[in-house]
Amino acid sequence: SITVAPALTLTDKEYQIMRNASIACLREIGVETGGSNVQFAVNPSNGRLLVIEMNPRVSRSSALASKATGFPIAKVAAKLAVGYTLDELRNDITGGATPASFEPSIDYVVTKIPRFAFEKFPAADPHLTTQMKSVGEVMAIGRTFQESFQKALRGLETGIDGLSERSSDRDEIIDEIGNAGPERILFVADAFRVGMSLDDVFEETSIDPWFLAQIEQLVQIEGQLAGRDLAGLTLDELRFLKQKGFSDKRLAKLLGTNQHAVRERRHALGLRPVYKRVDTCAAEFATQTAYLYSCYEAADGECEAEPTSRKKIMVLGGGPNRIGQGIEFDYCCVHAALAMREDGYETIMINCNPETVSTDYDTSDRLYFEPVTLEDVLEIVDKEKPTGVIVQYGGQTPLKLALDLERAGVPIIGTSPDSIDIAEDRERFQGLLHDIGLKQPPNRTARTEEQALALAQEIGYPLVVRPSYVLGGRAMEIVHGDKDLERYMREAVRVSEKSPVLLDRFLDDAIEVDVDCISDGVDVMVGGIMEHVEAAGIHSGDSACSLPPYSLSPDLQDEMRRQSVLMAKALGVVGLMNVQFAIQGEGADAVVYVLEVNPRASRTVPFVSKATGQPLAKVAARCMAGVPLARQRDRHGRVPAEVVPPYFSIKEAVFPFNKFPGVDPILGPEMRSTGEVMGVGRTFGEAMLKSQLGAGSRLPEKGTVVITVKNGDKDRAVKVARDLV
Repeated sequence: SITVAPALTLTDKEYQIMRNASIACLREIGVETGGSNVQFAVNPSNGRLLVIEMNPRVSRSSALASKATGFPIAKVAAKLAVGYTLDELRNDITGGATPASFEPSIDYVVTKIPRFAFEKFPAADPHLTTQMKSVGEVMAIGRTFQESFQKALRGLETGIDGLSERSSDRDEIIDEIGNAGPERILFVADAFRVGMSLDDVFEETSIDPWFLAQIEQLVQIEGQLAGRDLAGLTLDELRFLKQKGFSDKRLAKLLGTNQHAVRERRHALGLRPVYKRVDTCAAEFATQTAYLYSCYEAADGECEAEPTSRKKIMVLGGGPNRIGQGIEFDYCCVHAALAMREDGYETIMINCNPETVSTDYDTSDRLYFEPVTLEDVLEIVDKEKPTGVIVQYGGQTPLKLALDLERAGVPIIGTSPDSIDIAEDRERFQGLLHDIGLKQPPNRTARTEEQALALAQEIGYPLVVRPSYVLGGRAMEIVHGDKDLERYMREAVRVSEKSPVLLDRFLDDAIEVDVDCISDGVDVMVGGIMEHVEAAGIHSGDSACSLPPYSLSPDLQDEMRRQSVLMAKALGVVGLMNVQFAIQGEGADAVVYVLEVNPRASRTVPFVSKATGQPLAKVAARCMAGVPLARQRDRHGRVPAEVVPPYFSIKEAVFPFNKFPGVDPILGPEMRSTGEVMGVGRTFGEAMLKSQLGAGSRLPEKGTVVITVKNGDKDRAVKVARDLV
């Protein structure tokens, strides 16, 4: 559900009744210390109040409330549990000027919007009910609801930059707004666009008329911009639009221009955002904590950013959690901030995900709770003027901005955006591998459906097909013939000159291997080699993997080390790099193929770091800041080097199929896991068992086993069946 703070449509009387009822619930249940969560339902027509549930613990909403107010609920609850009282604890954000018993008050509006992943589960019912189906969320802060709402929409990273149009079909719109779905709020805007009245929309949705009126006004403003010219907008008009939360990109679309032109016009008029502080007390007390959000105030609006002149490193976060880009990347961002702070830099974090550690006000020296978009990042860079900006730790989100940021003169440190582009651009990468003598599965790039069919005949089926520039295997499939390929090209992707489709020969019965490494531009350190348990063809994020490898010979491992070092040097990597290999054949006949290279943080970095005890993200961040590997030292005074542990660590994926009944749980090249666990043991079997128990799999000790395998696996299945008897 979309959530707003403070409660904007409740009367003060209703608010006070709920506050008193919450405290009464805690006392009746017997909660002596710690956090609790009470959920109410209010009938807006008569004010009748019901308690839905009460959780005598911190909950998902505790994290959101902490980020929305700046009051660290879990931290305070932990101190209360060991005997402190609220009046004894001081408020960090106000520098101790207020006690923890001082209830936070806010002078801004916070909007949280959930992020869904129904595109990963086409057979799932997308209607929202009492069963949670979102996989992440985004939060935005603004001076008004409209500003914070539109900031949250663009922070979702679903290809929208505001109230983007979804349909002009009245019947479809009525059906969509009458049933809660992931894009219902966009269809509400469409309802106003096709002429439905506020009363009509309220009748279909039961959304409070105040919120509907806010959305209706935004749609009316968009309508008034039709036919207007950017050059004709006055300073006051443009300021009014920015105060309503319209992004440069959305305005560009409405005015028939590009966002660069809108930004230039805005700057020419002297219109820039100001930054305000989250202080828990609605500006009643001064705060030294730099927890900031942007807004567009009147011409004389005060900016509270107060940037320093210290040397600074800025880290771009990953935005909302989603399948393919989760907290693994936030782990890297946090470790980068910690390492840079240890080395004397002022650290600046930009992110909009309330679920993460990176958006804690004390993880970095300065936190900007802003959408990770080009417009927002450029404004913060202009205000802070950092020494360097790290883009390779937040997953695909900041990487998509890298080239535009570089063109704008932003000092990106680490691997250059051009090197990142070489690894992402299939044809450039193919040329690089050819130059250094490494093998790839036969592959081609198609820009039309006809070209794809012709190239498929040249490469041979089966094929792995996918669009370029994706994370999490989005729209990736294995196709076995022309009919499959035609269907894929028709239904899954829009192929064009700018968005080609990649065709790779699928390697049957191959072992997939991940290698994480760090380069300082001269020396390369291998962080860890992971052997996948599932065969090649299952997305690496969905496959269990073992460190060290459980079946690969030392010679094969050395060959992959050699190839990884070659590629890191050829690409000019500075920082982290992940390589995915496939090994086909056994013994002397084994052939090592390079599947892909990612010159950035990968989702396996936290696993490798915990399995080996090497803080890879910190080491790589120092490389990016100009400290070579040879000059770095760990806590024992040693130069960072590869660690091959004398025990096994298994990473196992966790899936959400129980949330989506009717969805086929068979795994493939498109990632569908939403989390992972790790098991550590003296043997591969012990570590695997622990990982299965950690993932919630119940392992029966007796009963009936059904074995169903493809023809190629039947010979090997006999031994497995015999072991189970």
